[in-house]
Amino acid sequence: MENEEKDYLEHCIALLEERGVHVEDIADCARYLQSSYYTSLKSEELISSVYKVLSKREVQFAIMTAIALDKAAEEHLLADKELESLLLSDAPLYGVDEVLAYGICNTYGSIALTNFGYIDKDKYGIISKLNAAGKNTGHCNTFIDDIVGAIAAAAASHFAHNSEEEEE
Repeated sequence: MENEEKDYLEHCIALLEERGVHVEDIADCARYLQSSYYTSLKSEELISSVYKVLSKREVQFAIMTAIALDKAAEEHLLADKELESLLLSDAPLYGVDEVLAYGICNTYGSIALTNFGYIDKDKYGIISKLNAAGKNTGHCNTFIDDIVGAIAAAAASHFAHNSEEEEE
């Protein structure tokens, strides 16, 4: 099987867990994004949407890339020390982490993109923990916090689209 055809779902879940992120954490963020529209929604109801997003190869590639970059920065393995410094400090004007996350959102449309902007600014749940843990500690979460936000935003969008279809 060629690498492009390989399913990296379990590998990506393991990578996320290594960084302290569980599927349930992402589902909680997705629930948060939908809570204004579905007030009795439980995080458990979003888990299948999270898995649907995680099953997309483009998402899997983004997860692997993001975590590899965060790890390389914290292990001081980047050849470009200026870039390494930007990543370790999660520099405010460094926006490449968001750009990588947009790729995930773009697979689920404008709802995912606006949800991502909201949760990226609001820093809810695990995203807040990742963001705080990566600030000037030597631990780098520059990419992973945005990737998790994008997965949650895409899962919320997936849920909203499917709920809309069920109502029609």
